[in-house]
Amino acid sequence: MKVKDEIFRQYDIRGIADQDLLDEFAYHLGRAFGTHLKRKNLTELALGMDVRKSSPRLFESTSKGIIETGCNIKDIGIVPTPLHYFSIFHFGLDGGIMITGSHNPIEYNGFKMMKGKDTIYGEEIQELKKLIIEEDYENGSGEITKKDVIDEYLDYTSKLINPERKLSIIMDPGNGTAGPIATKLFTRLGADVDCINCEPDGNFPNHLPDPTVIEYTEQLRERVKEKNADMGMGYDGDADRIGIVDEKGTLVYGDQLLGALSKPLLKERVGS
Repeated sequence: MKVKDEIFRQYDIRGIADQDLLDEFAYHLGRAFGTHLKRKNLTELALGMDVRKSSPRLFESTSKGIIETGCNIKDIGIVPTPLHYFSIFHFGLDGGIMITGSHNPIEYNGFKMMKGKDTIYGEEIQELKKLIIEEDYENGSGEITKKDVIDEYLDYTSKLINPERKLSIIMDPGNGTAGPIATKLFTRLGADVDCINCEPDGNFPNHLPDPTVIEYTEQLRERVKEKNADMGMGYDGDADRIGIVDEKGTLVYGDQLLGALSKPLLKERVGS
């Protein structure tokens, strides 16, 4: 099969969904991914997706390709990317694919892939491209079964966090995947949560879900000040990046957040 070189990036496969990531390509990617892992005796895989309009068709075609190599799929449904990673570790799976356009414009989508507990990137992505071009695939008959990861993730994560006091949190997932799950988690932790743009909607009707862009955080920053909240949280489309707003409505950038989180960790684990 002919492919577009530019969609095979360093850390993922990404392109304009209705031009670069057609059903035929997704099917062949599934065949290549399943083959790549099966030849390493890895056959139990997770498959999840975000809320973009193109994600269901990509899921269908990718899963078809995977099971035709003899690999089995745990269908974890519409989830944030961190839950995809969690499912692989928590259920002891051999890898997986998360179908997501992340924080990119609405017309994009993509594939984030894992082999075992490691991210597939760089030369290994080029190996998948070679398999697709040569159509060098394993054959078999795998199965796809649904697997609920959300409740187990909430149970696991809530045991790790012990807030010192009740917090007032404004949340803006930008109509991405984070809204319902993050609301449940922080409510379970005793927080008072006000979630705006909470309902997952692949049209992203209010703004693109990217909390690193200052203009996309305006509604969140204003609501924090209006409600006198302790903080605001913004998420990107698949919830693997976060933007924090302090109690004054000021956006805390990623490097500042990393510094704040690292300080107590370095005291506890010197030299880490």
